[in-house]
Amino acid sequence: MIILHTRVRLMLLASGIVAAVCLVGAQQPAMTPSAQGDPLGQIVPVDPLITVGTLPNGLRYYIRANTQPRARAELRLVVNAGSVLEDEDQRGLAHFVEHMSFNGTMHFPGQDVIGFMQSLGMRVGAHVNAHTSFDETVYELQVPTDNPVAIDRSLLILEDWAHSVSFNPVEIDKERGVILEEWRLGLGADERIHDTQFPILLKGSRYAERLPIGKPEIIRNVNHERLKQFYADWYRSDQMAVIAVGDFDKSLIERQIKSHFGSIPAPASPKPRPAYAVPDQPGTVYSVITDPEATATRIDAISKMAARPQTTVGAYRQQMVEQLFGSLLSARLDEITQRPGAPFLAARTVRGLFLRAEESTTISALVMEGGVERGFAALFTEIERVVRFGFTATELNRQRLNLQRSLERALVEKDKSPSGPLADEFVRNFVQGEPIPGIVYEFGMNQRFLPQITLAEVNRVAETWMPDRNRLIVVSAPEKDRATLPSAAKLALVIEGASGAPLTAYVDTVSSQPLLAHLP
Repeated sequence: MIILHTRVRLMLLASGIVAAVCLVGAQQPAMTPSAQGDPLGQIVPVDPLITVGTLPNGLRYYIRANTQPRARAELRLVVNAGSVLEDEDQRGLAHFVEHMSFNGTMHFPGQDVIGFMQSLGMRVGAHVNAHTSFDETVYELQVPTDNPVAIDRSLLILEDWAHSVSFNPVEIDKERGVILEEWRLGLGADERIHDTQFPILLKGSRYAERLPIGKPEIIRNVNHERLKQFYADWYRSDQMAVIAVGDFDKSLIERQIKSHFGSIPAPASPKPRPAYAVPDQPGTVYSVITDPEATATRIDAISKMAARPQTTVGAYRQQMVEQLFGSLLSARLDEITQRPGAPFLAARTVRGLFLRAEESTTISALVMEGGVERGFAALFTEIERVVRFGFTATELNRQRLNLQRSLERALVEKDKSPSGPLADEFVRNFVQGEPIPGIVYEFGMNQRFLPQITLAEVNRVAETWMPDRNRLIVVSAPEKDRATLPSAAKLALVIEGASGAPLTAYVDTVSSQPLLAHLP
């Protein structure tokens, strides 16, 4: 399976703020002392509920006990290697290796991995899965924990994937056809549009030339040794993490992880793991993409910049400021969609990592057929209004309250967090450095910082949200509408017109009063 995390983020049509939930009578939890006093330059701590360790061979592990769901555990093997590390004659082999991991290992020959998981009542896709991205490959198992043999054997599967995949020549040649069929069936409208979009967005970088799907001609003809060489180069203990989250005894799981993975030899002469950047692009690039199977017309304005450090308390505070800005702009755009004859059907904005070393800000809108120019003009007019006049104090107070209430709910329901999303957080910590302090610490930081964040501070974010550099404007639509779509030159004129248009400040007409003066 191939996952492009970039694609997921570019397709988001939701703000980072969860809808407010009223917690009538909920007790305000006390601020955690650490969150209250930590200086801005301090590294955000790891949640004390998580055991994080590193074996002598360099392999890292994360363990957290969790009872949602009961008698189940989520296991992950994370390999710090994806398609960006492929040589030119290996394009597509990171994904090919992922496939071969299910076609025979030292202790599970042939299809025995699948057979064993099915014997536990687990299904491929739902409980057994894997994905390959630009920078990482992740293997996932959900297993029962009320059977000690089951979890130990499941860890043995991860161990085999880490260093004992068989690469049987017959199975390699059989799998070529499977991957090519996956490639053919997976090329729907969204995939074709995004595969056209990525090389433009990532122009000049290694990523632009290393989409995880690879090249069909290489999959058909690659020598077996080149496939095994990719595995030997990058599947090694110093580039891996094992994650276990579930209903189990943490100390027992830690002993089992050390037993299974501690004997994997450390690489004697490891190949350096390079990091790749995306070069800046001056100005704005425009792209109009059509597809015969596309069913909707969409506008994406994407601004990218080098990833900033995200591990300190100060970085967390800045993310809060930007989260508030994004939610405020999304609320403005959503208000426009509620008007009769609105210029777009839906619109949202979001900012976050889309590659390991790159952040993006995306403003997306769905428009009616023939409505690209009008919708595009409305988007950039509202952005310009925010740049000139900012948001109002009442808007900010409303979003502060929404954020506070969503965090209160998360804190109240912290013991109901499913194991799968927790495991995925730890994956992001390993591959991207995303902090994992836990909801108690996060709630404390929000209690500390939310009252401090000023309207002027939030409004300053407008200067960097969608600047006229490092920017890509994409219009995607059904092929039948090609003749009616505006040209790149026309879109540029729309932005120019919005930047010079006479505008008035937004007037907040949303009532801040409760729906009922007195509860019945």
